[in-house]
Parts: sequence; structure tokens; C-alpha cells
Amino acid sequence: QVQLVESGGGLVQAGDSLRLSCAASGLTFRSYGVAWFRQVPGKERDFVAGISRNDNTYTATSVKGRFTTSRDNAKNTLDLQINSLKEEDTAVYYCAASRSGGVSTRSTGPYDYWGQGTQVTVSS
Repeated sequence: QVQLVESGGGLVQAGDSLRLSCAASGLTFRSYGVAWFRQVPGKERDFVAGISRNDNTYTATSVKGRFTTSRDNAKNTLDLQINSLKEEDTAVYYCAASRSGGVSTRSTGPYDYWGQGTQVTVSS
């Protein structure tokens, strides 16, 4: 059974940093493309950052320079470092895995597995 479990969310202040982690099990993690998405109520789930199985990284333009994602295939984890948090970063953050090994930045469709999400709330 494949599981993706996010952790590290919480209530933080604008300007703070936060590190989210996604622990994967039940899959050959190194073979998957993995990514972070975020979603606010009433809106679509948006791509944030991702890493292909070949270690190509992708970051949404809106967060470039503040968000960095990394993977550890030995530990089966995917991390998201968020710096200089802004109120508009408030969202539920999800990790996702694609057996294709690639990263889709425009659609959630290619992802086969999703975590349950972790809430990040940024206050001013």
C-alpha cells in the first residue's frame, strides 16, 4: 500500500521559514517523479515545486527564490524548504508522486499518489 505522509505544517508569522517533509512508503521512491502542490479553499490545486527521478528540479515562478525542494532516495523523503513566508502562502500543501518519473507543472492528472496534506497558515 502506497502512502505519502506530509508533516511540518503549522501556524507561522510572515517572514518566517518552514520546512515541510513528505515520507513515502510502499513504492520504489527513486523511480517516481515527486512534487509539492498547494490548495486554498475554492481554488484549484497548484503546482509549487517538484523533482523528477533524474533529479531535474522545477519550481513555480510565483515562489522561485523562496521555495526549494529536495529528495532523499535513501530515506524515501521529499522536503520543501519555504523561506520568507507570506500570507498568500497560506494553504494546504500536498505531496504527490508520479510513476512516470517526470514532473507535471500544469496538471494534477499525471500524479498517481497523493498525501493527505498539511496546513500552513501564515499570519501577518
